[in-house]
Amino acid sequence: MITHLNQRDLARRWAMSPRTLERWRWTGEGPLYLRIGRHIVYRIEDVVAFEAERLHASTAQRISSAAGSRNAGGRATARDIG
Repeated sequence: MITHLNQRDLARRWAMSPRTLERWRWTGEGPLYLRIGRHIVYRIEDVVAFEAERLHASTAQRISSAAGSRNAGGRATARDIG
């Protein structure tokens, strides 16, 4: 069972450039990630949570919004998580 995705695999899943994920890590916009040595990996549960936070029923409304404080990108801050 796959529990983590690397940058290339996540970029492929979302049909985007791996550089976008790099930029999102730098700006704090993307999903949570782990740095293990020189490697960056994304836990599947964090990727799924990030996707769920961006689920929309229409262009005017989101379906779900998690409680708690959020940063400018709509993500839970490090304070919220740990």
